[in-house]
This record gives sequence, structure tokens and C-alpha cells, in this order.
Amino acid sequence: MQTIINAAAPHLLELIGLAITAIIGWGVRQASKRWGIEIQASHREALHWALYTAAQLAIKHELTGKAAVDLVLEYARRSVPDAIGNLKPSAEVLTDLAKAKLEQVAAEKVKEAAGGAVDQLAEALRRAGAS
Repeated sequence: MQTIINAAAPHLLELIGLAITAIIGWGVRQASKRWGIEIQASHREALHWALYTAAQLAIKHELTGKAAVDLVLEYARRSVPDAIGNLKPSAEVLTDLAKAKLEQVAAEKVKEAAGGAVDQLAEALRRAGAS
């Protein structure tokens, strides 16, 4: 029995070393996947916020069409160059995102204005009924 243990011991240590190496490799891969995804999500969020902020600025300055899109794109390029560099969106994708953010902000402004007008109308009707 001792002879078998003595003969297997070196191979057993090799197997334990191989198992530990495999576990470490698996852990590194899992950490890389997790943190890589989190970093990408962070860049994507930063890019979208920059586009949204720039769209608000363009709407505030009453820019439309190409001038508005150009402002949004330039703002994003200056504001979050790392996000753009890491995500590597094409110029077409960035332009589409800029247009979408401009439409989103414009729709929000229309909704705000319409809500305010409805509130004013309701108040006027309430006052007329109270008189």
C-alpha cells in the first residue's frame, strides 16, 4: 500500500496543481467578463447622457436639422471621447443616436408645453365655474 502511495504522490501533486490552475483561469475569465461588461455599460451610459445633454442644448438654442445634429455630435466627441473610443460606433450610428436624442428631447418639450396648456385651460374653466 505504501508503495502505491509513494508512486502516486508525485502525480497527485501534478493533478492538484492542474486543478488549481484551471480554477484560477476560470476565475480570471469570469472577472474579465463581468468587469468588461460593466465598463462597456458605463461607456454606453456616458455616451447616451452626453447625447441627451447636447440635444437639450440644441433645442434650447432652437437649432434644427444639420446644425442641431452637428452640435450634438461635436458635444459628444468632446465630452466623452473615451466612451466613443471604446465603443467604436460608426459615424452613421452616432448620427442616428444624435437624431434620436433630438427627437426625444423635442417630444419631451412638446409634452411639457401641452401639459402646461392643459393645466392653464383647466384652471381657467375652474375659475369660470366658480364665478
